[in-house]
Amino acid sequence: MRDALSQLDGWRGDADHIQRSLPLNEAQHADLTERVKVFADALQLRPEIRRADGQTHIRLRSPDGALTTSEVALAARIDVAYRAVTE
Repeated sequence: MRDALSQLDGWRGDADHIQRSLPLNEAQHADLTERVKVFADALQLRPEIRRADGQTHIRLRSPDGALTTSEVALAARIDVAYRAVTE
């Protein structure tokens, strides 16, 4: 799992969660949130997404307390979506 996490740029965390803050405007935040919802539903995950101080804060964690490949896959998809909404 650590190898997979090392491939994610900008994410930080530990064995039970990872998180990232992204500088987005309101429209970009709304777009990213919708994209993440689609990905998360497909993976049956519930990311925590909140907006504060011009940043979108995302936290991914597993209900059982240990990150799985699903959370790492969602983080990678979020990175792709982030690039798409900021282009």
